[in-house]
Amino acid sequence: MMSLPTWDDTLISKYNVSGPRYTSYPTALSLKSGYQPSDLAAAIEHSTSRSLSLYIHIPFCHQLCYYCGCNKIVTRHQSKADVYLDHLEKEVQSQAPLFKAYKIEQLHLGGGTPTFLTAIQMTRLISILEQHFNFQEDAQRGIEIDPRSLPDNMLTTLHRLKFNRVSFGIQDFNDKVQTAVNRPQHMDDVIALVRQARELGFKSINTDMIYGLPHQTPDSFAKSIKQLIALSPDRVSVFNYAHLPERFAAQRKLNESDMPTPQQKLDMFKNTLLQMTEAEYQFIGMDHFAKQTDELAIAQREGKLHRNFQGYTTHGECDLLGLGVSSISQIGNAVLQNHKELKRYYQAVSEAGCALTKGMTLNTDDVLRADIIKQLICHFSLNITDIETTHSIHFFEYFDRELKSLQPLIDDGLVILSRSQIIITNKGNLFIRIICMCFDVYLQNQLQNTRFSRVI
Repeated sequence: MMSLPTWDDTLISKYNVSGPRYTSYPTALSLKSGYQPSDLAAAIEHSTSRSLSLYIHIPFCHQLCYYCGCNKIVTRHQSKADVYLDHLEKEVQSQAPLFKAYKIEQLHLGGGTPTFLTAIQMTRLISILEQHFNFQEDAQRGIEIDPRSLPDNMLTTLHRLKFNRVSFGIQDFNDKVQTAVNRPQHMDDVIALVRQARELGFKSINTDMIYGLPHQTPDSFAKSIKQLIALSPDRVSVFNYAHLPERFAAQRKLNESDMPTPQQKLDMFKNTLLQMTEAEYQFIGMDHFAKQTDELAIAQREGKLHRNFQGYTTHGECDLLGLGVSSISQIGNAVLQNHKELKRYYQAVSEAGCALTKGMTLNTDDVLRADIIKQLICHFSLNITDIETTHSIHFFEYFDRELKSLQPLIDDGLVILSRSQIIITNKGNLFIRIICMCFDVYLQNQLQNTRFSRVI
């Protein structure tokens, strides 16, 4: 059993700063322009993995949620998805032959709203993928779902297409909050969908919630979390809303005077932490919880948890191939990204069958730091001896400067450092992003040019 985080108001007021979420190291902000298909082929050649996690980005949404910062296109024209699938098929036809030696262990559809696709369009997409890639029979197949816009037969269709994991974007059960963010939904509909997913036999049900939205209060959000716990999802993500209206035009539609204060947001997360752990969910890290019987929780307890662009995962040994507009791939020591704009994505796929535009190849220092950050963020500890053996370094000499920046966190009881290991204490695991930031060599330049969300 993982130990529970300890809440310390003094430390939270001191350390609740902004920072990366470290779904990768280096983060996607470090990617450079000029990458192309030959870089993907080279990455595959140098990779030691022959297992693949497949990510498909579906950018369309029927309705604009005002808080959203995702790469999405709001439209009522269903035919746009047909055009998108035409280009996605071209991309698959071009990319799949490079991965003929790979087995697909995971498939995940994100967005946007993947369930923007009709049953016919979804069936076409899976047919394209199965025709060109080699899927394991028991592959994980997951999809993000907007409960408000799901046709009656879609869960049945998804189950028939061998999806076994669903993630429902709920955000809040409060009607006033939902109206303010242009996302009205009925709780009874959500309950019915979760129940239907269970009856159909989906192996894992995930739910997403957001705190920091207009009209939320600690009491109202605690009520929503109580209602969520009653649904008994396998995994829960409780995200801190990052209000960045200068970056995301839709957020300008939100009234800042209706938003909770920073202290109220902290109270919401503190309450959530208490409610989830009292309901015997395991705190995985940052804003993620899982039932203790869930494979994510088991992997963490066994020291086998990983993290990549899809978040916490049990399939860290897989290479990751992202298809569709803006999607990111992680093949061996290369990180590669497709065009973010739909027109440019279409043009690139039409001309070259590939839409790669940005990337980087990790050097030995990047690989070392990525290993350290992954261990810390997944397991709240680091075996220094193992790191020295694996990477042929003297840890205390190599990271002399980093350990000096870690010292204030050690002094405040967030971190314990010995000759053989780093241990994140119960006080410190809420600040895991800040601890990881000490080992991020790219960060200072990024902090000058980018606004991140606060760590809590």
